[in-house]
Amino acid sequence: MCIKCAIMNMMKPDVPANDLPLLPPDADIETKSVLRHAISANRELARLKGYCSLLPNETILLNTILLKEARASSEIENIVTTQDELYRALASDDRQMTPETKEVLNYRSAVWTGYRLLQDTGLMTSRTIVAIREELEGNSAGIRSLPGTALRNNRTGEAVYTPPDDETVIRNLLRDLERYINQDDGVDPLIKMAVMHYQFESIHPFYDGNGRTGRILNVLYLIRCGLLDSPILYLSRYIIRHKPQYYELLQRVRTESAWVPWIEFMITAVEETSRLTMDLTQAIVSLMEQTTEMARQALPRTTYSKELIELLFVQPYVKIENLVTHGIAERRTASKYLKQLEDIGILDSYKAWKESIYINRPLMDLLNTAE
Repeated sequence: MCIKCAIMNMMKPDVPANDLPLLPPDADIETKSVLRHAISANRELARLKGYCSLLPNETILLNTILLKEARASSEIENIVTTQDELYRALASDDRQMTPETKEVLNYRSAVWTGYRLLQDTGLMTSRTIVAIREELEGNSAGIRSLPGTALRNNRTGEAVYTPPDDETVIRNLLRDLERYINQDDGVDPLIKMAVMHYQFESIHPFYDGNGRTGRILNVLYLIRCGLLDSPILYLSRYIIRHKPQYYELLQRVRTESAWVPWIEFMITAVEETSRLTMDLTQAIVSLMEQTTEMARQALPRTTYSKELIELLFVQPYVKIENLVTHGIAERRTASKYLKQLEDIGILDSYKAWKESIYINRPLMDLLNTAE
């Protein structure tokens, strides 16, 4: 394949990129500057991984941070909801859920789908990618088979890039991407993550859900390479704060083969969000310790339990049924426990139909300030 010809074609935004070059890139992607960025980001990732490995119950943080990641990644695609709406929806009937909230919760489910498949096989395959997208969008439309997909300027409506439109080409490109992802070739995983993300977004294999699927693949790839143990990195926060630059640098790889600025941007995103995720996890752990001590001192021994406090951090919006389901108490006793926690200021409550919902307000305040 003529790389120069492919780049020239991609400079014609209305021409399908059916000659998108295979991986690895025909460019120097391991410059001294890139490697310096990678060393620093790997250090922050290692700190985060090490800290989380010492926690007695990592699922508390996973649920919280994964919802924040789902919300931020969806907001990049203009699917907007709030932390409170998400947790309220989890505690209430599905009929009260907005379409935006449902899409964000689908994102969380899609991450777990991809994570389980990765745990089962140790590989990231086309099957994994399709399964993630199906969970995200709630349908099985699969790989694009019809032409007509183009990425357009939101303001002018003009095409800025037209991805491959031949199904055979798309499937071949995905097979090549799968090979690249799962091949341990000595290139720093953070560099490969940036390359992988560019290629997936440029293949744009689905009718919808490509951006969110691609961002899920980022964190799964870090797990696959052993840089994380679980999907705990809040990576989309950086992207949404630098959204114009994100799209600009993606486009510059297509039109100028400007790999280095793009790779450095993505590595910086990993470094900064590793640090921010670390700060958030430490703040949540500290708040849980304070809450535990407050409950231990103020509540009768029959009320306080480690399992009860942990549940309030896994599900900041909680109801009587949750305590029953988790085997913490029967209904009448569970109601008494929650009211006692409200009396000492750990919980607030509101009525949803005939049911009381109790909110871990200090945790929600923390999550809402850590935006």
